[in-house]
Amino acid sequence: MDYDAGSQEYIITSFHHESPDLEGWNEEIKCRRNSEKTEVGLFTYQQALEPQELSFEGYLTVIGEDKKPRPTRFSFPSRHHPVPPASGSGFLTTFPKPTGLHPTLRLTFPHGVSPPGHGCALHTYLTLPSSVFVDEYQLSSPNFLAANNLRGVRALSGETDLEAPAWVTGKWGSTMLLELAHHARRQARLETTESQWHVDIPLHLRYLPPAAGGATSVDLPWPIVFWVCPAEEGSDLSGSPFDRINLGYEVLFGPSTIFYHFQPQPKEPRRSLVEQLQVPVMDLPASRWVETGTVGVIILGALWVMWKSLRVSLNDWQSSKKTIPPRKVL
Repeated sequence: MDYDAGSQEYIITSFHHESPDLEGWNEEIKCRRNSEKTEVGLFTYQQALEPQELSFEGYLTVIGEDKKPRPTRFSFPSRHHPVPPASGSGFLTTFPKPTGLHPTLRLTFPHGVSPPGHGCALHTYLTLPSSVFVDEYQLSSPNFLAANNLRGVRALSGETDLEAPAWVTGKWGSTMLLELAHHARRQARLETTESQWHVDIPLHLRYLPPAAGGATSVDLPWPIVFWVCPAEEGSDLSGSPFDRINLGYEVLFGPSTIFYHFQPQPKEPRRSLVEQLQVPVMDLPASRWVETGTVGVIILGALWVMWKSLRVSLNDWQSSKKTIPPRKVL
């Protein structure tokens, strides 16, 4: 919802990924007053003439004024684009097993990944729950970064305490912007017959509360992956009617930045883009034996210390009772 102070209008924009009804789009729009103007458009995406533009073609009609829809086509610069198919548009997120307490998030790309333009850099943006964290010191080693096709952490915020358990964290989680390495890896893959390459991002799990069964699940959403490219000189990216700003990671880049987004490609169709990890925790019913055993060990240890102290006291008392013979004086 936006307010235009110049025209004194409220602008409400709504996005729907698919129809809310199973039978498709079926909506009735009525004009309640003569002064009310409602314009309806139906557009499909078209190939734009310029690489930094979006182009749509379809029909527009003003309810109550137009007798038939008017064909319309328009183009405008946009800061968000899908990755061109020729550049390898999909990626897969997995966690190699066994995950344990230090899972590795693996991003798999097709062989033909290449930047869509000059000066582009490959990035990923992770949104992690409070039960998962990243070690920024681990991701500062040049050798470690090079071995996992990483370039470095560009931004990290949220819950970043490396020692705190999950039940004392005060925030919902953390976010991280990470730049990925692609040029060296891509050149190495050209000399082999492998069809994919991957990036490994090390994660760490916090200590979680005990649960029945000795295991609990942690949900991790897929990260977003995109190219960051500089816009052409003189490009005005503010004229897009579908412009989306301040999504979280956009504020980390300049206003003249173009984003080319990779499309997630899960192995199973229509699968939720969330990975679920099984994490070992203390088994709540079995913890009673641990509590009983701990109390027993403490009692036995206290009795042992008391016994040793009593023996020392008895030895000292017996020694003081012994008569020391007088010394002879020559």
